[in-house]
Amino acid sequence: MIPQKLNTEQTALERPGWRAYQDDLKWAADKKRLINKAIKLSTLVIVVLVSVYEIFGGLGGKSFSHLLGDYFSSSHDNPIHARLNYDKLIDKSNARDLLKSISFVNLKNKSFDFFSDGRKFRIDTSLDIKLQEFLIKKLDLDNSRYIGIVCMDPKTGKVLSMVSFDKTDPSNNPCVDSRFPAASIFKIVTASAVVEKCGFQPGSKLSYNGRKHTLYKSQLKDRRNRYTNRITFRDSFAQSVNPVFGKIGAHYLGKNTLEKYAEAFDFNKNINFEIEIAPSFVDLSDEPYQWAEIACGFNNKTKISPLHGAMMASAIINQGSIMEPTVVDQIIDEKGKIIYRNRLVTINQAITPKASNILNQLMATTIRSGTGKKAFRGYRKDKILSKLNIGGKTGSIDNKSHDARYDWFVGFAEQKDGPQKIAVSVIVAHEKYIGLRASYYARIAIKKYFLNYSR
Repeated sequence: MIPQKLNTEQTALERPGWRAYQDDLKWAADKKRLINKAIKLSTLVIVVLVSVYEIFGGLGGKSFSHLLGDYFSSSHDNPIHARLNYDKLIDKSNARDLLKSISFVNLKNKSFDFFSDGRKFRIDTSLDIKLQEFLIKKLDLDNSRYIGIVCMDPKTGKVLSMVSFDKTDPSNNPCVDSRFPAASIFKIVTASAVVEKCGFQPGSKLSYNGRKHTLYKSQLKDRRNRYTNRITFRDSFAQSVNPVFGKIGAHYLGKNTLEKYAEAFDFNKNINFEIEIAPSFVDLSDEPYQWAEIACGFNNKTKISPLHGAMMASAIINQGSIMEPTVVDQIIDEKGKIIYRNRLVTINQAITPKASNILNQLMATTIRSGTGKKAFRGYRKDKILSKLNIGGKTGSIDNKSHDARYDWFVGFAEQKDGPQKIAVSVIVAHEKYIGLRASYYARIAIKKYFLNYSR
């Protein structure tokens, strides 16, 4: 391609003259001087700010450059710190974010330090360390796949002990793991519902056909013959009679009432705790036989964590009121300033005080003459246990592959002549051989806790 010639006159008009060229050079020099002055002034301002900052100690004793580094790293690499305002107390959700990298598995110190984003913090827990260490030493690690033990102050929701074992994943904390089938522990929900909705009393008479711990559709029929067993509501709870509770679920309560009371006991809800915890789960279909399965716990789909089990037991001993759980009393920064403090929060009134008193009686019968009798044998003559009112509910079910058996105890103890109370929740997944049972762990935990108050 042949380039076209440029018009000489046009080119002369477009090219700046000598004077304009000199003016441009002058303006460029002035502009450069202005920029240099601005840089020097900015540097002076920064130096002054640094001096003032260092004189008055800064935030947490950090240097200004360190603070800037923290700011940029927090904003880009750690969005948690970027949004936290340490000038006022942070809430539990922010505390949960701050503590997400901390392991709470089998803590042996009531207080400990940790670092986050270059800052030092101190945690004060609510744990009873003597009880905690005692239970850690008692764990049967040979015959168990999972163990989760939670002890709680029912009046405050404070966790007193949180001891766990996971053979498959030592870093996992089964105490806040919601993978475990609730089994007969769900009978607490069913019993509460039928007491309030249908006026059941401990002495109410009921009947069933067949064996106690099976649940066939034929056992849900309302029939009476020479093979029919008659039993009180109190004993059907204490002995965990599945056909009775299956009939209660299918004929007395139904889907909507079971759902309502499950939610009252905080199933299918997020539990606000300093440690991340998945919701306990229950799902009801439109099939009456499934209502029966749910009501008596004869299914693997209803899930619950040991922490939630302790909350349920707390409601029974706390006049029906469920407190929000907490394990961190406070978090303190490196300057000694409290940035988080737990507070008492009532989640909801699960059942009325009258209903909770009836459930208290049912759970006490479980210990005296029901499924908890063997583990608590001789407690009335025990120097410590004899001074307590003790109640509980047991539960057991195989996993789907039948290579582990889940074993539950959820219960409480309170002084007969004193203010002290404790709620206890234990899950044990036994493998080939049955080791220490959940009810055994509950007994020794209760005895150890009240040892301090029996002297």
